Amino acid sequence: MSRTLRTTAAALAALGLLTACSSSGSSSEAAGGKVTITYWDNNAGPARTPLMQHLIDQFEKAHPTITVKYVGVTSSEISEKYNTAVASNSTPDIGGVTTALLASLTAQKALAPLDDLYAKSTLNGKLSENFLTISRSAAGGKGLFQLPSSGNQDVIWYRADKFKAAGIAAPKTWDELFAAAGKLTDRSKNQYGFTIRGGAGSGFQVLSEAYAYSGVDAMFDASGRSTVDDPKNVALIEKIAAQYKATTPEADVSNAYPQMLAQFQANQVMMVHHNLGSTKDVKTALGDKVAGMLLPAGPAGTSILANPVDGFGLFKNSKHQAEAWTFMEFLDSHESNSYWNENVGQIPANTEAYADEWYTKSGITKQAGDALNSTSIKIVQPPVYLPQYSKITKTDAEPNFQKVLLGKMSAADFAKSIADAFTKAQETYKAKNG
Repeated sequence: MSRTLRTTAAALAALGLLTACSSSGSSSEAAGGKVTITYWDNNAGPARTPLMQHLIDQFEKAHPTITVKYVGVTSSEISEKYNTAVASNSTPDIGGVTTALLASLTAQKALAPLDDLYAKSTLNGKLSENFLTISRSAAGGKGLFQLPSSGNQDVIWYRADKFKAAGIAAPKTWDELFAAAGKLTDRSKNQYGFTIRGGAGSGFQVLSEAYAYSGVDAMFDASGRSTVDDPKNVALIEKIAAQYKATTPEADVSNAYPQMLAQFQANQVMMVHHNLGSTKDVKTALGDKVAGMLLPAGPAGTSILANPVDGFGLFKNSKHQAEAWTFMEFLDSHESNSYWNENVGQIPANTEAYADEWYTKSGITKQAGDALNSTSIKIVQPPVYLPQYSKITKTDAEPNFQKVLLGKMSAADFAKSIADAFTKAQETYKAKNG
């Protein structure tokens, strides 16, 4: 791609310098039969911005009466940007929206419902039903407010070369994983078999491990009580905590993903739990030395705690909704959706892409996609629609999990604290929303 002006814009976006807020009404142009729509990228940066710029070029060639104004926003800034735009009535026509943001945006009535548009679209029947279910659940079951584009899933990256040298097969169960971690730990060489996320992001990660192990298939039981403190979930949290300093670095108590990945790439740890979002990083650093596997099954089988699904939202204040929807349909078309996900290493929402050669040969990405789209594996929907969700899983859970690792709090008390908070938040939500 040799688009000097756009490459410059992409670079500015990646640096957070291209942040002009564009009201879908006041700054759109409709002169000479042409329409300009504004698109906010919710994960702009040097790796992804050029990919989106390429798709915009292709779209504009196919639709010469529509110009797409690209605004790059980093993932760490997007929530605040959207909230400010909603408050000031300066939302874009279309924006990148993950399911993690849906609750906030739908609560502010910022997004247009997509149910009717999707029903009449050529995309109908071509997008993953499980992705659509995750999207609807994230909006509190109020309808479709996001067009899913990419799925993510938790995986464990492991040093295939070290496993082979030690004569250890890839673990299929948690007990096998912990046994392998023990065999691969050599403190005299500063080598550890596993790494635990004790810092930022630990709340969701330990819950995803717990539900994969327990096989518990829903976040709430029939009575409305959270299942986080189910004894089978607690059992796995205890097993994870027992690994701390036995098969993991002591620094794990405060380590977040960047530190964990650095240890993995530096031959200090042999297994690291993250998700498909780190595919490019680990493959670039370690090549064929690294392989991926899904979170192992527990005695009762495997459930999957749904990761946020990425996609696009149509903002209600857009004065060019038809053109914005046309752009959204293009981005989720077979060719565009396949191109995007092949290059970012995630699971396409468009199921026609599942037959593409890159996907059939993608290894862990296809394995994760098969699991996420399986009819036999239960997808557990985290209650991201609850206003208190982030506080419960981050502000409260993360320091408490550190206490578990340090032996200052039991796994049972940790799980109960989250379960009690979820149960109360769910009761409040239902009382207000039915």
